[in-house]
Amino acid sequence: MTATTPVDRTGRLVFSAWSAVSPYGIGGDAFAAGVVAGRDATTELDQETYPGPYPRAGLVPEFTAAGALGRKGTRTMDRVTAIAVSAVGQVIESCGPELLAEPDRVGLVLGTGSGSVQSIMDFTKDSLTGVKPYHVDPALFPNTVMNRAAGQSAIWHGIKGPNTTIAGGALTGLLALSYATRLYRGGHCDRALLGAAEEYSVQRAWLEWHGRTGDGAAPALGEGGAVFLLEPSADARSAGRTPLATVLATRFRAFGDPAEARQALADCVRAALTQAGASAADVRLVAPAGGEFEAAEDGGVTDALDGGTPEFVRCGQLFGDTSAAGASFQLAAVLAKGGGGIALVTGVDRDGTVGCAVLELAG
Repeated sequence: MTATTPVDRTGRLVFSAWSAVSPYGIGGDAFAAGVVAGRDATTELDQETYPGPYPRAGLVPEFTAAGALGRKGTRTMDRVTAIAVSAVGQVIESCGPELLAEPDRVGLVLGTGSGSVQSIMDFTKDSLTGVKPYHVDPALFPNTVMNRAAGQSAIWHGIKGPNTTIAGGALTGLLALSYATRLYRGGHCDRALLGAAEEYSVQRAWLEWHGRTGDGAAPALGEGGAVFLLEPSADARSAGRTPLATVLATRFRAFGDPAEARQALADCVRAALTQAGASAADVRLVAPAGGEFEAAEDGGVTDALDGGTPEFVRCGQLFGDTSAAGASFQLAAVLAKGGGGIALVTGVDRDGTVGCAVLELAG
């Protein structure tokens, strides 16, 4: 396909490949096995290494940039960037060289919270405590910008299409999916890699602890990333890839008061199902974000589904709150479950937004 080839961009798009770097290990198979088994992937933290407010966390086991990507080019790479580069690379490797035959027609949309909180704080500390403010390591500065992970992933793997960083709290993965869809619809790319990544660090742990409750009652934190390939079904099949799920709809709404979150999500889900041409009774799987708005989120889903009894997949309870990467892991969880039917992925963010995605899983 070339940039000048007429393309009908109104058809539905599919996920045709995905992978994950998670507390279950490296790769989509490890993630799927852990989620399907419902295995707890959080571990006790060594308080000397991680002297933060949380006793447990879901860490990617034995993960380092050099170990995952090799020593060349990774000396100054921070953890969240390494996670993203690794996850993107796994999808590309699984698809083969055809995927990047025209690298300028492949988009990359990657979500993050604030980039690497540890890198930002460490660099700022060095500028304040050094003999002079400019006595800092310039090689570490790129790690302080939010689009470091997306930019490095594109450079590392030779992706030359649109490159976008999304930051939207608990909805980040859903917003990345929506944005990637618009990139394709607008003719800016012919397929897109999308997802989100987050790292665990002591600095992020303290920010999350103070930002949520300040009393240590928040759930354990996790880290990792999930990346998906989004493309037209016909293109996937011609490349020998089997569509895993069709993206039917994404919807978002805002609310002004926490008490309004339940109603906002219910309205959002109803609108998405209408757009998807699906009914409440069709929904087989629901993957909610959970966390501090769990009661409102579950209530909104229940209201929208009119008392239906779908299976709930609560992956955040298995390996911790992965912040900006959470919604991407929710999408990965419903792909891991598979089995056909309609899947609903939802989220409520503390800043006053709700969102959902409706997928039709392959049988």
